Amino acid sequence: MQSNHINYVELPAKDLEANKTFFSQCFGWQFEDFGADYTAFSNSGLEGGFFSADFTSRPQSGAALVVLYSDALETTLANVERCGGSIEQPIFEFPGGRRFHFLDPCGNEWAVWSKL
Repeated sequence: MQSNHINYVELPAKDLEANKTFFSQCFGWQFEDFGADYTAFSNSGLEGGFFSADFTSRPQSGAALVVLYSDALETTLANVERCGGSIEQPIFEFPGGRRFHFLDPCGNEWAVWSKL
């Protein structure tokens, strides 16, 4: 661990089991439960966890947007849909790459990007 670097992120989840299933099937993340209301994820690029909550994390309400990287953006988009995520914003270009936004089964917004 490096001092003064982002080390961990926590996100809300209305349904921990649904999010665990989605992220493990779609992205290969692993989970460790800590009681009934918290699950930590790993194998995601950044350690973090989901806590049981009745709200969502969306940039429109002031939350940070977590952005994943993919070498195959179209394949990842298809995987997100196949695993039960919903596309919030289809693939678009921005300076330096392309990306799309999706909602996980609990309604949290994420993005996935790739280089041009």
